[in-house]
Amino acid sequence: MARRQEQEPAREEISEVAPGILRMELPIRLPGLGHVNMYALLDDEGAAVLDPGLPGPATWRAIQDRLKQAGLRVKDVHTVLISHSHPDHFGCAVRFQKESGANVVAHRRFSFGPVQVSQGPEVSLDDIEAGRREEERGREGEDEAPDEVHQHVHAPPPVPWGGKTPWGGDRPRPPLKRRIQWRLMKLLGKGFLPTITQGVEHGDELRLGGREMFVFHTPGHTADHFCLHDPETGTLLAGDHVLPSITPHISGLSATRDPLASFFYSLDRVAEISGVGQVLPAHGHPFDDLPARTEAIKRHHAERLARVKEISREYGRPASTAEFTRHLFAQRNWGSMADSETYAHLEHLRLLGEAERSEGGDGVPLYVAG
Repeated sequence: MARRQEQEPAREEISEVAPGILRMELPIRLPGLGHVNMYALLDDEGAAVLDPGLPGPATWRAIQDRLKQAGLRVKDVHTVLISHSHPDHFGCAVRFQKESGANVVAHRRFSFGPVQVSQGPEVSLDDIEAGRREEERGREGEDEAPDEVHQHVHAPPPVPWGGKTPWGGDRPRPPLKRRIQWRLMKLLGKGFLPTITQGVEHGDELRLGGREMFVFHTPGHTADHFCLHDPETGTLLAGDHVLPSITPHISGLSATRDPLASFFYSLDRVAEISGVGQVLPAHGHPFDDLPARTEAIKRHHAERLARVKEISREYGRPASTAEFTRHLFAQRNWGSMADSETYAHLEHLRLLGEAERSEGGDGVPLYVAG
């Protein structure tokens, strides 16, 4: 099976994907992903960039190389736009802020606290597992352990880790060595969190690339996610909201009461935008037919919700999130990320009135669905 396009490694060459919009692929090493697209929107004053990759010197070197190919310098970047509060989308914003004085634009709900930190990888566990199988088949006979390829690159959190999840498990916690490293970085003034200088909301108009573009708030993957619509060229800069062949992670650890319902609503809203001929995603290649892709993503989740109801009937009794997880995912994928996705689907059904929640003797929530 061919590698999914979102997994492809970053290419060094840049390309013009819409009038005055350059695609610059930056390298990342995240589960299910091989690159993130930084888009440069050119104008008479220089450029604005959207989603400047993970924090760190390797990303910064790649950014400088891509800008140079476009005849730009770091100081020519006057604006940095952040589609949402995950580190592979804002990691080098603080470098632009320091070196060019760039205006940093994010949604007014931008937040990188314990909820967002705990959301885990960008991609749904189904897509990470599919990518893992593809890579394993591609290196049969090699000695490398499968999971070594998918070590998650965490970004330093501004708050302590730990505590319990709403479904009763432990929140993800990086190794002690890494937590100490992050504390030292913070003490040395090498933090990676930018100062948001311009907060935007749904419907706001921004002048980018020499023309007017509009903010579409699209919560679901995160509560602060937004897309940019360029009506003049029929382009949607979609971030992680709509990806070409995989689905974003929808976490049960969310600032939104029902993140899956928010995601469905947001998918429907962008599908209704008239005149969109091209979608520019944060990972993978540009694509067309936005309504068809949003429907495919919704079908994926509808199938998952139907399977949750089947599992509940098989149990014939109230079951915990972890018990549902054991039937939804392979054993090697059990853990906080799988439980998080499962919990988001269980809570969605509960809030629809299609599942009931009770509390076990240990305080862990139990569900009967369907």
